[in-house]
Amino acid sequence: MTPLNGVLGRASLTNAARELLVEGRAGAVKREESAFDAAAEGRTDSLVLFGAGNLGRKTLAGLRTIGIEPLAFTDSNPRLWDNPVEGLVVLPPAEAARLYGTTSTFVITIWTGEGYDRMGSRVRQLHSLGCRRVIPFTLLFWKFAELFLPHYAVDLPHKVHDQGEDTLRACEVWSDDASRFEYLAQLRWRLLSDFDTLPDPVRETTYFPRDLFTLNEREVFIDCGAYDGDTIRSFLERPNGPSGRIFAFEADPNNFERLESTVAMLPQQVSIEVNNQAVGSSNGSVLFCASGNEASYVSPISGDIRVDCVALDQALEGVDPTYIKMDIEGAELDALAGSAQLVKRCSPVLAICCYHRQDHLWKIPLLIQSLNPDYRFYLRPHLLEGWDLVCYAVPADRIKA
Repeated sequence: MTPLNGVLGRASLTNAARELLVEGRAGAVKREESAFDAAAEGRTDSLVLFGAGNLGRKTLAGLRTIGIEPLAFTDSNPRLWDNPVEGLVVLPPAEAARLYGTTSTFVITIWTGEGYDRMGSRVRQLHSLGCRRVIPFTLLFWKFAELFLPHYAVDLPHKVHDQGEDTLRACEVWSDDASRFEYLAQLRWRLLSDFDTLPDPVRETTYFPRDLFTLNEREVFIDCGAYDGDTIRSFLERPNGPSGRIFAFEADPNNFERLESTVAMLPQQVSIEVNNQAVGSSNGSVLFCASGNEASYVSPISGDIRVDCVALDQALEGVDPTYIKMDIEGAELDALAGSAQLVKRCSPVLAICCYHRQDHLWKIPLLIQSLNPDYRFYLRPHLLEGWDLVCYAVPADRIKA
């Protein structure tokens, strides 16, 4: 396996990616079906869930639909101890280990980019308390894929093999070693659930990495997935930021109210237009899950409201954007398709999140490259363990010297 540091050229990256794909689709299917059972050593229905947050509750709900009732939650947060979550007791880790450490399987249901620890440290914590079988949630999700997957970038490994040629083509697009190492680590994680090799986050403001490009004095910034205005605030705080124009798109009604409030309190030296709309491949309406937080998303299956949707090519007619950011919970490919003419004509800097779906890691840069070959591509993680992974496409004349 190629070490994930130092110098990594395009040819070396392609060779390393080929190594990861050697097992083939059939081998990946066999592994995803058997990995959890093998790691659990037969204790597949005697489970303790480490982490009583959103992921833990999702896991509990899914297991209950197939008749598996975990023994308990365990969590490092003392405020949760002895207070049932969804009817299941929450134990301190030491107590859970004393009761179940040698007889049950502990499934880690914590995966967050904003924490201070990693999957490896969680595994070591439980092992140090005497827990014999400790398994990341990904292996359980592979086994019961129909219940749990896709879950953001977590999906079945054989699907990477199904798109093997595209994963190899994307090896050629990255413009620096940091991006190539990140791509290889992300590919390995998608195939093998190897959390340990994911690089540390970069110490740059999300969407505005100073090492790649500098904001123009008259930037025309398009914020897709504007949430409550957090990215707009970051934009205005950057050097050369408080000028130009901003067009913000946010579909969730509750988020949009907060966005309007944020914009109303900002200095008026920049023109800001806010739009209560989703962004997609065409104009119309879409079903939308409006959770009132940053995870609201377009969904034709579970959407609870219908919202207006626009293609940027039509919505921004007569506007020449210089910078487009997209963090729209998995709708990025559709939104890029609806921005094709702008990308071709204006060559704006693009900051596109690629952690919401397994294959966005390669599909997003390949789509952008097919629209406009003038771009240079960079891959940067802004949070731990694959969260806030952004593909930056920078036109050649905007690259920082």
